[in-house]
Amino acid sequence: MRKVILVAVILLLALTVLTTAAAAGNPPQLPRTLSNARFVYVTAYDGDQFDSRLLPEDRAAIAHVQDGIEKWGKLIVVYRPEDADVILAVQSRPSEDVLAVYDAHSGDWRSGASSTYLWRVMARGGLQKGEVPLLSQFQKAWDNITN
Repeated sequence: MRKVILVAVILLLALTVLTTAAAAGNPPQLPRTLSNARFVYVTAYDGDQFDSRLLPEDRAAIAHVQDGIEKWGKLIVVYRPEDADVILAVQSRPSEDVLAVYDAHSGDWRSGASSTYLWRVMARGGLQKGEVPLLSQFQKAWDNITN
C-alpha cells in the first residue's frame, strides 16, 4: 500500500512540475525543419473556416489565430492548404483548446486528430479572443528555431 501511495505522490509532483513549466511559458520545441517555412494555413480539425458545419467556437479560434499571426508578422497567412508550408490545426472546446502544427506537404493533417503532428499544445481557454496563450507558445517556439 505504501508503494502505491509513494508512486501516486511522485506522479503528482511530476505533473505539478510539468504544469508549472508550461504555465511559465516554456513551450515544447518545434522541429528545425520548419525554420524556412513562410506560409501558414489555419484550419480546424472539423473543417476550414468557411465550412458551414464547423462549430462557431472553432471558426472563432481560426480567426483569433489568423489575426495573431498577421499581427506577429513572421509568417504569412494563406487561405488554401496547397499554398502553405505549415498547417496550424485548432480545436476549441469548453474543456480544452488545441493548437497543432503539421507539415503542409505531408498530407497528414487531413486525417484529423489521429494524424501525426509535429508540435502540439493544449490548454483550457487557450484560443480565446484577446491574448491567445497557445499561439503565444507557438510564437516563442518559432522564435527559438529561427533565431
